[in-house]
Amino acid sequence: MPDWNIPFKLYIYAYGDGLGAALHQVQIIDDKPTEGPVCYISRQIKPTEARYGASQMECFCVKDKNCHILTSLLDKDCKDTSLVNALDEFWNNPYYEGRLQLFDGIIYHRTKHSCLITLCSRLIINTIIHECHDRIYSGHLSEVRTLEKVKNCAWWPSWRKENIEYCHTCDRWQKENRSTGKKFGLMIHIQEPKSLWEVVHMDWITALPPSGDKSYNACLVIVDRYSKTPIFLPCHKDDTAMDTALLLWSRVISHTGLFKNIISDRDPKFTSALWTNLHRFFGTKLSFSTAYHPQTDGLAERMIQTLEDMIRRFCAYGLEFKDSDGFTHDWCTLIPALELAYKTSVHYSTGSTPAVLEKAWNPRLLKDTLRKDLIDIHPTASIFKILLDEVKHHAKQSINDSFYYAKQKWDKGHKVPDFKVGDLVLVSTLNFNNIKGPKKLKDSYVGPFIIVALHGTNAVQVELSSELKNKHPTSPVSLIKPYQPADKELFPLRKPMPLTVPPVEQNEDRKIKKVIKERRLRGKNQKEYLVRYRNPVHEDE
Repeated sequence: MPDWNIPFKLYIYAYGDGLGAALHQVQIIDDKPTEGPVCYISRQIKPTEARYGASQMECFCVKDKNCHILTSLLDKDCKDTSLVNALDEFWNNPYYEGRLQLFDGIIYHRTKHSCLITLCSRLIINTIIHECHDRIYSGHLSEVRTLEKVKNCAWWPSWRKENIEYCHTCDRWQKENRSTGKKFGLMIHIQEPKSLWEVVHMDWITALPPSGDKSYNACLVIVDRYSKTPIFLPCHKDDTAMDTALLLWSRVISHTGLFKNIISDRDPKFTSALWTNLHRFFGTKLSFSTAYHPQTDGLAERMIQTLEDMIRRFCAYGLEFKDSDGFTHDWCTLIPALELAYKTSVHYSTGSTPAVLEKAWNPRLLKDTLRKDLIDIHPTASIFKILLDEVKHHAKQSINDSFYYAKQKWDKGHKVPDFKVGDLVLVSTLNFNNIKGPKKLKDSYVGPFIIVALHGTNAVQVELSSELKNKHPTSPVSLIKPYQPADKELFPLRKPMPLTVPPVEQNEDRKIKKVIKERRLRGKNQKEYLVRYRNPVHEDE
């Protein structure tokens, strides 16, 4: 057993195939002082280490981590003369004569084309990294380019690891760099309904030209998640939540009944107190998408794209199309026919038409009159249930296959988020349209902010600063990235970066003194006014 009050001796040996070390101690055995081993340690050398010379191998033995384990077990100061002796032999080697030079306490290694600092203090190391990364002539570039600059200037143990950590914890580098790799957030399967009109998606098409007797300029799109049956309702962009509720009651509820769940975005009409209290009374759950994440309401978004494409194909735009050429300027007259066209078309995810899933038969169309041998399209009562069950079973299987195919494609470009409450993150400014200054020069990310809550696996809630109080605190994980704070002890020269938030435009209530000029926008029923505001300090100016 070792005696902790008596000095130890550490013997290190390197041979052709491995390294070995033995910890010895002189103890009294049979009334005689005898030196004996206390413990051993050894390992094989790697092929790259086998090419070391004798002096290099001796230095490597002292530096090896396995040999340091024995000295760390002693938990006391050790007198290590092996490294000093090895450096003396290394210094007196004729091969390195003239290459190693000592100047101002720093050892320089000179070659034919370069000169490297080999052994330097912590202060010099931090200065070198700062000059190769933070300066304007270094450009805050990536760790690869920073490493290329540092390796031509100096070398020290773990130089590569420290340079990478320095770049990854750089505040400006994290905020300015755009994210080009895989984004966070895998695809999550929304629970599919088991019957018709249980779960629906709602969204609006706006900025349409005035059409119809009542000059409709918007369209409410409702899609059944089970059968993919759409309902298109022309309306006005300025309709209130009450107008939308009355439209839904008079045109939809009488045919579909009350819904169990409505998936929509965070439109002011859908988040109003009237709308939420009304559907709470009906027993309908309102599921809102996360801010800046329209994929949640993707079924309605895709339906809107399809409807807009169909309208553009048959509706004239401008004066180059005439009504006599088969086009119309009134898009409201196209809505019933386009709705029928979509209902009688096969949907990719279900493998069937929405009309068949809803009624178990396709409506009779004009093309069917060309077939003289057309049978009755209405099924009899005996086979109606069989047909409907078969269609529903086929649609359910097709929807599952379509989801797993889409999930496989989506997950290839995304990764699993590993955020926790209390982590520091940066929030993307992609959707921050009210930031002052040129958009080309705004930061790609802002922060850091602390995560205060997790909403599932694909959304987090952060504690925003007072300057961004008008922004929604919940963001999808695809628009955030982790923030890595710098190690103050390892990099003392790096100044701590305070929380910087770009200036945000504030909508102040200002009094209008005079309307100078007005103009009407071309192609739109809107006017713009050039006004002079009253100075809030001097009301008379």
